[in-house]
Parts: sequence; C-alpha cells; structure tokens
Amino acid sequence: MLRKILIALGIVGITASAVQAEDRYLDDRWYVAPFGTYFNPGGDRNAKDDWGAGLGIGKIINEHFNAEVRGFWQHLNGNGYNGDLTGGTIDLQYYFMRDVFSPYAVIGAGGMNTSAGGRSGASVIGEAGVGATYELHDNFLLRGDVRYRYVYEGNGGVYRNEDDFHDMVVNLGFVVPFGPKPQPVAEVTPAPAPVDDCSTRDSDGDGVNDCDDKCPGTMAGAQVDDQGCPIKIELRGVNFKYDSDELTENAKSILDGVVEQLVASNEMRDIEVQGHASSEGSSNYNLRLSEHRAQAVADYLRSRGLRNRLYPKGYGEDYPIADNSTEAGREQNRRVQLVFMGE
Repeated sequence: MLRKILIALGIVGITASAVQAEDRYLDDRWYVAPFGTYFNPGGDRNAKDDWGAGLGIGKIINEHFNAEVRGFWQHLNGNGYNGDLTGGTIDLQYYFMRDVFSPYAVIGAGGMNTSAGGRSGASVIGEAGVGATYELHDNFLLRGDVRYRYVYEGNGGVYRNEDDFHDMVVNLGFVVPFGPKPQPVAEVTPAPAPVDDCSTRDSDGDGVNDCDDKCPGTMAGAQVDDQGCPIKIELRGVNFKYDSDELTENAKSILDGVVEQLVASNEMRDIEVQGHASSEGSSNYNLRLSEHRAQAVADYLRSRGLRNRLYPKGYGEDYPIADNSTEAGREQNRRVQLVFMGE
C-alpha cells in the first residue's frame, strides 16, 4: 500500500518489474556495504565535526529484516589534539518495504575504542536511526542513514569529567549483494475446474443435449422428441424367413440388443409393435402376414425379459417408405417398428 501511495505522489521512481513483483520475497543474499561517515561528536570532547569510513558485511534475512556486522573508523579533531574512534556494531535493519526505493529503521549495539590526547579508553555504544536504499542494479544499491549514537565510557574513559556522550552519525555508501538476485515467484492460483456444461454434451447421441434430455441412454437409431425421449425405433435387419413370420437368427440377435438397451434406459412406456409389408401378393395376405410378424416380434421381446406392455399390429402395405417397383424399395417396406405410446 505504501509503495502505491509513493508512486502515485511521484515521490519515488519505480521500475515496471518492481510494480509487478509479488509479495513473496525470496532474496536472502549476503552483501558487503562500504560507507563514508560524517561525524558530529557530542559531550565535553571539544571536538569539531569530522569524517570517517567503515565496512559492513550483512545478510538479507527476509522481506523485512537484514542483519549486519559493521566496523568503522572516525577521526576526532579536538582543540589542540587529534584522535581516533574505532569500533563495530551488530545491526538489525527493518525494511518497511522492498522496492527500488526501500526505507528502513536500524538499531545496533557494539563497542568502541577512543584514542585522544595520549589516552585510550573502551566504551559501549548503541545506535538507532533511519535510512533508505536506492537500487541502481540488482547487485548495486546506494544506501544512506542518519543515526543517534549513545556512548558509555564510565570513569575509566578518556574524558574524566563525563562518562557518556550523545553523537550524531551520518553514513553514506553503497551495498553490493553477492550473486544473482532471485526473481519473485508469482503465487500460482490453481485454475478453476472446468464447468461441467451439460449443454455441450449429448451422451446418448440422440441429438438432444444432456441438459434437455429427459430420457438419457436412448438406444442408437431411435427417433426422439425434443426432450430426447424415443418416439419410434425402426428395427433394421430384423428379417423373417421367406413368406413366413419366423425370425432369422440374425433378427433374434438384433432384438436381444434392443431388449438390453430398453431395459437399461428404464423406459417403461407402452409400445406398439408395427408390422409393415411390401406390395407383392394381395392386400389381405400382406395385412395378415404383417400382423403375424408384428406378433412374432412382440412374443420374442417378452420372452427376452422386456417389461413394457406390447401391442402388436399389422399395417400391411398401406404405409410404404420406399418405391415398391424395385427390390431395394420393397426390402425397405418389409419392416417392423417399435412406436412408443403416451407421454
């Protein structure tokens, strides 16, 4: 949130890659951090502002914290004497955010040796301050901070009249991380499971999608209504011996499959078993033959376990579906159909 506010106000510049970076922070590199120091000594040292230098060796712990060991030297320019401050601290830096511009707060504790006016004394120091880094490259960042330093020398220190001091330290330098910068890993959100869209499926191949199909599992070849329920099944290949109502073995095999599919579909409507004939012979003869053939099919279906009520009926040669003047047409007209009755 802070990063977005700073960008919107134009306070900081930021790269496109940083804007797109994920919150998950993977950088855990070691680094070195040389720096120069402006030093404002406090207390009764009677010293002027002066300069110094130092070096830090640190490690990025996570998105918010760095740990660093620092050593420093600072020149002490007193009235009529020159001296040196040498020491080191262990720092903990807290980064409010990690970006091109990254502000942080820092606390540190350590020790320092003061050499001035021919005397030398050790002291305990603590530091606290704020700073920021600015990334110019994955392996090169500018860094600066301002720190308050508390120095406790005690009675055995260089300055007999005062045992603690309050200094201001300004550090400016750069940070060189070792190795390539790990790239943020986007948190992958699993793709939603594809919606099972029944409107795009027709499981029984009857031309009615599964959402609208009230009679799933319709047998292949059946004519269906707009709700997918069978209207008529033409029993193709159900033939009889010549001039007879006796089913052939191939016809029985086909009817076995019809029974299996009707039972599996749980279709319980009444069925009219229609027999039709071609135009050879007399009309009365063809009517009786079609009735006998319809009855033979109905009897066989019942014998194989079909539970629907069956009504055999012969229609003779009255409803041809092809030309009776050709053998191919007459063969099509000699047929048996199952027609479903009721809703």
